[in-house]
Amino acid sequence: MFTPERSGVVVQQYGVVIVGAGSVGMMLAAELTLAGVEVALLERRPSQELAGSRAGGLQSRTIEVFDQRGIAERFLEAGTTAQVQRFGEVTLDISDFPTRHPYGLGLWQNRIEAILAEWLSELGVTIHYGCEVTGVEPDEAGVTVRLGDGHPVLEGAGSTATDGAIESTAGDGHPVLEGAGSTATNGAIESTAGDGHLGGAHALRAQYVVGCDGGRSLVRKAAGIDFAGWDATVSNLVAEVEYGAPPEFGMKHDALGSHGIGPISPGSETVRVVVTESELRQGAAEPTLDDLRAAMRAVWGTDFGVHSPTWISRFTDAARQATSYRSGRLLIAGDAAHVHYPAGGQGLNIGVQDAVNLGWKLARVVTGRSPESLLDTYESERHPVAARVLRDTLAQVGLRRSDERSVAVAEAVVELLSLDAARKRWGARLSGLGVRYDVANGAAGHPLLGRRMPDLPLLVDERPLQMYTLLHAAQPLLITFGQPLSGELLRPWRQYIRAVVATYDGAWELPELGEVAAPAAVLVRPDGYVAWVGDGTEAGLVEALTTWFGTDEKETHKF
Repeated sequence: MFTPERSGVVVQQYGVVIVGAGSVGMMLAAELTLAGVEVALLERRPSQELAGSRAGGLQSRTIEVFDQRGIAERFLEAGTTAQVQRFGEVTLDISDFPTRHPYGLGLWQNRIEAILAEWLSELGVTIHYGCEVTGVEPDEAGVTVRLGDGHPVLEGAGSTATDGAIESTAGDGHPVLEGAGSTATNGAIESTAGDGHLGGAHALRAQYVVGCDGGRSLVRKAAGIDFAGWDATVSNLVAEVEYGAPPEFGMKHDALGSHGIGPISPGSETVRVVVTESELRQGAAEPTLDDLRAAMRAVWGTDFGVHSPTWISRFTDAARQATSYRSGRLLIAGDAAHVHYPAGGQGLNIGVQDAVNLGWKLARVVTGRSPESLLDTYESERHPVAARVLRDTLAQVGLRRSDERSVAVAEAVVELLSLDAARKRWGARLSGLGVRYDVANGAAGHPLLGRRMPDLPLLVDERPLQMYTLLHAAQPLLITFGQPLSGELLRPWRQYIRAVVATYDGAWELPELGEVAAPAAVLVRPDGYVAWVGDGTEAGLVEALTTWFGTDEKETHKF
C-alpha cells in the first residue's frame, strides 16, 4: 500500500522490514516468506560479497534447523564435518548423540551467506543491497523506515534479481519503490498501474521492523533498548593475508593469550591470523597491516613478511545483551541483541535460531491470526539462551588466561569434563541440542515439552519419511501415533495446522537425557519445538493450539 507523507514522498507498505541481510536477516526473511508475509530485506553493503571469509562454523542444532527447511545438504556439501564443540581446551565429542547430525560443520561465513542468498532467490525474496537505513520511526499504526540518499531500485518495474543481487534495467537512474499506482485490498498488495518510478522516494512503511544490523544496531538504538553487559579486557586482531616467509602454523599460548595461524584452505597462499594484542585497543580506527605486523612480532618474533591483506578486523571479549528484544513494533535479533567473545563459535548459530523462533510468531501477528502478546514469547524463550552463551564465553575467556590461578581452574575444568555426564551436559549446551523452552508455563510434563522434536524415521501413508521433511513448509504439525484426533476439535485450525498420522516403533531419545517415554501424539511448532505431548487423550491440546496458533480461521493474506 502506498501512502503519501506530508512532504509528498510516496512510501511502500510491507508487513515487515528487516534491516541487515547477514545470515540472521536472511533466515528471518525466509521464515516470513514461507509464512506468506511480504518482506523488505535491506542491506547497506553494495553486494552480497564479503571481504574475506569472516566467521565460520555451524553447530549441530543449526544444521538441524536447515534440515527442517530442506537445505541442510547444501551446507554439508560445501563444508567439512567435525567435532567442533569446545569448552576451554576440551573438545566435547557428540558423535553418540541421538541426532542425524552429531557433529559441527566447518564452513566460512561468506559461503554460509552465499548459500542462504541462493535459497532466498528461489523463494522469490530480493535482497536490497546498497540501502542505508538512516532512521526508524514507530507510531501506533506502523513504522516508517528512512533511507539515505543514493539507494538503488527497490523491487518493481526496472529491477531483477540475479543470484541475490539487484540489477537495474530502468535506464533513467531514478530510485524506484515498487510500482507506483499499487493499492491494497485486505492487506494484499495489488499492482494497478504506473511505471514504478518514484524519483526521490526515501521511505518505507511496515507493520514491524526487525533489526538484524549487528552490535551497533540502529534499530536497537531507535527502540531505546539498553545494551547491558561487561566491558572489554582484551582485544584481538584477525586477518587474512599472504606471507613472504613460511609461517609457524598452529596455535600458540603465552602470557598475552592465545594466537594462531592457519591456511584458509589446503594449499592456499592466504592464511588466517588471529593474535591477541599486547594491550587493549577498542573504539580506535580500523586496524592496519602495520598493527597486525607489530602484534605478530610481539608473539612470534617475526611477522613472516605478511602482505596483501584481504581483510583485517579487531574483536574484543566485551559481552553485551539487549535488556529487551522488543519495544512495540521494533524487534532485534542476532548480534543486534547479543555480542560476545567468539569462543565456541556460537554467535551466528544462536542468531539463526533467534530468526527461526521469531519468524513464525511475527508472521502470525502480522497476518492477524495471533495476538501481539505472542511476540512476548520470543524474548522469554531466546533471551535466556543468549544469556547462557554470554556467561559461557566469559568463563572461556577466563580459562585462557595464563596466571597460576586461571591455569589451575582450567586444569580442573579439563578433569571435570572428562566425566561422561559432564560431556553430555555441555555437549548438548554448546551444540544447541539441549535448548528447552518453557512452553507449559512451568508446569511439569513430558521431557519432550519445549525441546526440539527428534528427526525420526516415520512411516506416513505407508511410505518412509524423515520427520523434518514435514517441516519444510514451516507449518505447524500435529502428529498422532495411532488413531487420529477428532476432526471437529481441530476445525478452528484446520487451514494452517497439518495433521499427520504416523508410525514409529523405535526408541525416543534426547541429547543428555537418553531414552524417554513414547508419546501418543505431539504438537510441533514451525521452529521444530514440541508445544504439546499427548498421553492418549486430548487433554491440554485446545489450550496449546490456542496459545501458540490463535483461533482465527480467515484465509492467508500476503502483506
